[in-house]
Amino acid sequence: MTWFNKLPRLVQIILLLIPVVNWVVEIIVRWGTFFKKGGVVRFIICLVVTIFGVVIGWLDAIWCLLFKKLLFQ
Repeated sequence: MTWFNKLPRLVQIILLLIPVVNWVVEIIVRWGTFFKKGGVVRFIICLVVTIFGVVIGWLDAIWCLLFKKLLFQ
């Protein structure tokens, strides 16, 4: 998660807008956060991102643009 937060905002948004790349970034960030911090809610979000990653990635791009963090983070 920290590597993603250290990236410039524009790079984060670009990574989240590219369809396959956003799914991979979402999986890495979400599962990394789950393994580091744990929690039932994070686990459910990880499963949802794994299945619907592309759509969630686009929502995260908008959320990141507006609030400077990922959705449900």
